[in-house]
Amino acid sequence: MTFRACVALCLAFACGLSAAQTAPDNEDLGKLLADKELLNRISEVATHMQSQASGLVVSAMGFLGVPYRRGGNSAESGFDCSGFVKAIYEQTIGLVLPRSAAQQASATQTIDKSELRPGDLVFFNTMRRAFSHVGIYVGNGKFIHSPKPGAEVRVEDMGLAYWARRYDGARRVPTGNTTSP
Repeated sequence: MTFRACVALCLAFACGLSAAQTAPDNEDLGKLLADKELLNRISEVATHMQSQASGLVVSAMGFLGVPYRRGGNSAESGFDCSGFVKAIYEQTIGLVLPRSAAQQASATQTIDKSELRPGDLVFFNTMRRAFSHVGIYVGNGKFIHSPKPGAEVRVEDMGLAYWARRYDGARRVPTGNTTSP
């Protein structure tokens, strides 16, 4: 079954149609989607999500060069990795993430590396413990983060040996939910 058919089937159930009315016939699905204006809604949701991700990346890029500061969570004082991610999400789309990288990993949805989209979180083991470092995926195998003392917010390639060896996984922040700090 195609993605479109799966979405249509789910939406049909959500619209209160019986199982008999939801057989995945492409012609019927097309009519159902058109009648309920669901294709437009699906497109609007996809556009909104893409816009949020673009906004996150653009906002994050605005902080290139801000110095690292352990425990830092603002451009004025500097950022550590999780403070940077928390600030970007809160300032850009109003989602409040937990403070530490490990807590951010726990509060978000696991995704496969092949599913990464701009705005997703990428985690690394940089301190001999899982999820000790976090950054924001910007696309094309690159992420933006606040790396370490003496460094500044910057974009790096996840394919570099250092990051590739320490990669712990990717997570997606559920939209519409906030997590208390």
